[in-house]
Formats: sequence, structure tokens, C-alpha cells
Amino acid sequence: MAISAFDSAMYRDLFHDREIGALFTDSAEVRAMMIVEGALAKAQGKLGVIPELSAAAIQRASMELQIDPAGLAAETGQSAVVVPALVKAFRNGMNAPEHAAYLHWGATSQDIMDTGLILRLRQVLTIFDARLVTIIKALGVQAKTHRALPMAARTYAQVASPTSFGAVCASWGTPLIRHRTRLAELKPRLLNVSLSGAAGTLSMMQGRGAEVRAALAEGLGLSDPQDSWHSTRDTIAELCGWMTIVAGSLGKIGEDLILMTQSGVNEISLATGGGSSTMPQKSNPVQPSLLVALGRQMVALNSAMQGATLHRQQRDGAAWFVEWMTLPQMVMATARALDVASELAGSVTPDADRMAAGIDDGLGLIYAEALSFALAGHMSRPAAQAAVKALCKETQTGRISLGDLATAKWPDADFATLFSPAAQLGDAPSDADRFAKAAKAI
Repeated sequence: MAISAFDSAMYRDLFHDREIGALFTDSAEVRAMMIVEGALAKAQGKLGVIPELSAAAIQRASMELQIDPAGLAAETGQSAVVVPALVKAFRNGMNAPEHAAYLHWGATSQDIMDTGLILRLRQVLTIFDARLVTIIKALGVQAKTHRALPMAARTYAQVASPTSFGAVCASWGTPLIRHRTRLAELKPRLLNVSLSGAAGTLSMMQGRGAEVRAALAEGLGLSDPQDSWHSTRDTIAELCGWMTIVAGSLGKIGEDLILMTQSGVNEISLATGGGSSTMPQKSNPVQPSLLVALGRQMVALNSAMQGATLHRQQRDGAAWFVEWMTLPQMVMATARALDVASELAGSVTPDADRMAAGIDDGLGLIYAEALSFALAGHMSRPAAQAAVKALCKETQTGRISLGDLATAKWPDADFATLFSPAAQLGDAPSDADRFAKAAKAI
């Protein structure tokens, strides 16, 4: 196996997301950094920090030059950061030393790398948001369609009381709506340029550093943080936390689907399944399992990213390196989870008969809670609970339905409606309706 499953040729179709992968290649990173260098020169030329003619030449070259990332490897291996090698290759490629001398004027490597990263993350977040919308809307349709389709709710893996498949879909989708709100809130904090100079003071900008930063932000369509975030990585950590809870919510869908497709339960069917090398009858829940695995991996990766907020002084190579190794994997994992969930959300098919069988196997024990509350109108609640608990034991040992035992014990009571899934759905249909309406409004 490759070092990273995300880039493995064999496992590419399982773990890799092509759309996001295109933004996290060496070539994409180099291109983003060159755009930043060109925009910086343009801003500085406009403000007279560097000659305007040189600024125009640099900006034009940033769009035209092609730099081979592999050619930057040797110097990067020594310097750790790629920008010194990139600037050297950029200057050589311009073939105009009188203009190239003003390239990267007053900036530092982290300014260029971080701003280039933000440019790519801006595209990533647009993709993430669109995929969230797709999942939410698909789950909204499922919730509306199956608003009153009864199924057994389970707590501690045991049958509890009836709910509806529509309400389950609503429970999957509701957190995703909140995640979109969180994303909208974090974007302004994240999508900032980085321009601070060697030690965060912009000391080489002739007293016009703040103006250059503002102009750079405007030129790139980003925000001006008005300070240095070289060693304050809270916005990056916030993004990683957000991606982790998104992956967790999608992983929860995966966990539920694995259990609902389990042999003997079979309450839903998937559009696609994985085969076995030796058991021809099997159709493994590969996509739900992938959601779970990605969610768990994200928790581990996020611990590294939150630890990387501990930057020493004005710049910390060790903490920064952790980001390089970890953040791309988190972005890829989130992207893949969103893509898989998009496929699942619209293709899951419930089996009404199997769901009905899960509610009542003929013994009716799922209605025990409802029976105890019905009896509480005629006796104390503790007495009702004790009476029903005794009947449940009798049901389990004698294999006589709870309904038949209750009717025999209280012949004057009418339990016909009580022992019915539709009568015990409670707010499940309205919960499904509320989510479906919210999903449609997005």
C-alpha cells in the first residue's frame, strides 16, 4: 500500500476525491503561490513601494511562467519551505533581472504559503457547501416521503419504541444544516491574506505595510486580518474542528446504515454493495463503512491539528510542518465523506415489511412503555410500571403477546389502538416534516 491511502493508485476510487485532489497537488500549490506573488507585486506597484513597471512584469510573469515542482525539491529539502526555491526559479524564468529583483519584496515565505493555501481552501469550502446542500436536500426528500413509515427505534442496540424512517433521515440531516451555518460563520475568520514580513512587523514595506496588505487582500478577493497570524493558528484549527464534526455526523449515518443492512435486520437496501472474494451471496455495506472509517480517522488527524496551535514565538517550524502533513489529509477525508454521503442519501431504500417485523415479532414488547402510560390513568405510575414489567416477563417466558395478556388482565380496556405502530409514532412525522421543509428552503 502507498504511504497515504488517499493517493494510492489501488485505493484511489475508495479514498480519493478527484475534485479536491486537483487542489492539493504540488502544481496547484505552486500555481497558488505564484498568483500571490503576482498580486503582491501589483499591490506594491500601485502604492509605489516597488516600481510600477516591475510590478506589471512580475504580475504578468506570475500568470505565464510554468515552474516544475520537482525542480524545487533539493533546496526545499534543506530550507524546509519551498518559497526560496520558488522565488529563485521565478526570477530565473522572468529573464528580466531589473524587474525580478522586486519579486517577493518585503514578504516572507509563510506569507506566500499561507495565502496560497487560503486561496485553495476558499475553493474547497465552496465545494463542501455545495455537497452539504446536496445531502440535505436528498435527506429532505427521504424524510418527506417516509415521514410516517414506522420502524423500531433502538437504544443501546435494543428495540425501544416506534419511530419513523422519515424522522431518522431528519436526525441525519439536521446537524448538517447547523454545519452549514457554522461554515458561513467561520469563513470570514479563515479567508484572510497573510502578509506580515519576516517577524510579523512588515518592516521592509517603507511604512506602508498595512496599505499593501489591504490592497493584496482586495486583489485576491480575500479579507484583511489587519495583523499577523503566522503563529496564531486558531482559524486553521477551527476549520479542522468543523471538518471533524462534519465527518462525525456523516459517520453516524454510516453507523446506522451498517446496522440497518445487517443480516437478519435488512431494513434498508443500498444501491451498491461490495462483494466477497469467497462468499458469492454477500453485498457488503462498503460506503457506510467508509463513512465510519473516515469519521474515525478525522478524529485522530484533528488531534494533531489542534496540537499544532501551540506555535512557539513568532514562527514555529515544527508546528507548521504538522499542518502540512495533516491538513491536506483532513480536507481529502472530508471531501470523500461528503461525496459518499451524497450518493447514499438519495439511493437508500427502506423495506417497509422488514421494518414492520423489527417493530413487532408477534410479542408486542415494543408497546410496553405505551401500555404503562395508558394504565397510569387508572393507577399510580409506579404500580403501572410494575404491572407491565411483570407482563413482559410472562410474555418472554410463555411466548404470549403482551397485547393478549393485557386484554386478559384488563378486559374492559380497549388496547386495539394502543398496540399499533401508527399510534405510537409521537412527533416523528412532524419532526420529519419540519426537517423536509427546512431542507427544501435551502
